[in-house]
Amino acid sequence: MAWVWRFETADGTETAPAVEPEEFSTQGDAESWIGEVWKDLLDGGAEQVTLFEDGTEIYSMSLRAAAES
Repeated sequence: MAWVWRFETADGTETAPAVEPEEFSTQGDAESWIGEVWKDLLDGGAEQVTLFEDGTEIYSMSLRAAAES
């Protein structure tokens, strides 16, 4: 199984990430990575991210909301 992130601007347009991700073998690894680099991604123009497992959307979340909390 491969877990991957998609990076999007505020209007949902896909964008290139400021930090290049890898394919993750577990959901936990993918979530740990996003927890470490979300500020860099936000600074680089990504406002939200979506996690996929083998092409199936699992969930989306706002990086902006994380910065405001």
